[in-house]
Amino acid sequence: MLALSKSRTLSLVALSAALLSSSLFAKEPYVNPVHNLTGEQVYQQIKTNLETNLYSLPPRVQGHYAIRQFRMTGDEKYANGALIDLLTVAERQAYYACNLDKPNFIETESALAGSKLGKGPRGKARKKAIVLYPKFMLLSDTLLRYSSRIDEFGFTGPCHDLMVKTLKEHDFTPAFTDKKMIKSWAAQLINYVFWAKQIGVGDYYPAYKAAFRKTYPDSKDAKLSKGQFKNKIYGMTHFIFAASEYYQYQVDPKEYQWILDYFEKNIDRIIADTTEDITTEVGISFLITGHKNHPVTQKVKDFVISSYNPQMQMIPSPTGKAELASGEHRNVLAMMLLDWPETLHPGPYLADIKSTKKNLPRLVNVKLEDKKAEVKPTLH
Repeated sequence: MLALSKSRTLSLVALSAALLSSSLFAKEPYVNPVHNLTGEQVYQQIKTNLETNLYSLPPRVQGHYAIRQFRMTGDEKYANGALIDLLTVAERQAYYACNLDKPNFIETESALAGSKLGKGPRGKARKKAIVLYPKFMLLSDTLLRYSSRIDEFGFTGPCHDLMVKTLKEHDFTPAFTDKKMIKSWAAQLINYVFWAKQIGVGDYYPAYKAAFRKTYPDSKDAKLSKGQFKNKIYGMTHFIFAASEYYQYQVDPKEYQWILDYFEKNIDRIIADTTEDITTEVGISFLITGHKNHPVTQKVKDFVISSYNPQMQMIPSPTGKAELASGEHRNVLAMMLLDWPETLHPGPYLADIKSTKKNLPRLVNVKLEDKKAEVKPTLH
């Protein structure tokens, strides 16, 4: 009995040690292997991996990659990937925009979208924030998103007039300036602000900028959690990205000097306390504003190159996952940073491209040429 008792005790001790060891191991941060690849080599390897596997990725991800590669290169081989995106968003807008006059449709669809925000800390925070705004999810996260994308391709979408009328009648100011909303939706809100201006339903930029800076004063940075610091930086990069209509146009740095100065001052904390995605966006923010040789740009490039895993042929997630569908955003950003062009390419305007103009969805209408070619001014 004594031997049996000792055996059981030793087994329990061994099991506890094993579990403890496993737990500790699981908490160890992922470390990328050291390599000597150049930025050009990293760029080419990521590109080969993504384009070899592109058709295995969801339509949304294929479109995301193709649109950005077109805007970087102007290569029309990416137009069909953008067409996939247009087909998807035009169908979605047809459903949502064409039912706006149905009783309770907006509230019902908004609630349904809100229920899918996730169960993690960010999802819970967003669910709490939108309680006061029962129309937010459909009007902002759905209609502004889809209609602005269709507009970027040179079209208006289905039930455009009804949609614009509905959006003009809605005052987005309370939701866009709510501190709880900004603390959980900072990057998304500045997107919505620019998209509302883009499709002509309102100018909320001054109000949002003031609310954002009041929510995240630089003097209180030390009190920000890592999560809130990430949200602040992510929001700041999207001021510049949205102003460029997502890499279609260079941006005058004057309006955004407060952001660039902040990034320069805090770049070490940004690298330490945010993610590869966000840090890369900081580097791209300098490129969009004409600072190709800025020290911050080079520092971010060095960080991105060191984050690359040659065995995985991609920059993995912070936990070391190498999933193309969820990691495409991170890796196409890295490609853009490492091979930023001298000239950006607006569009693609799919009605003007031979490979796509015969396959356009019947749900969209081509915009007038002069409007399509118009360069949007920076908001003030």
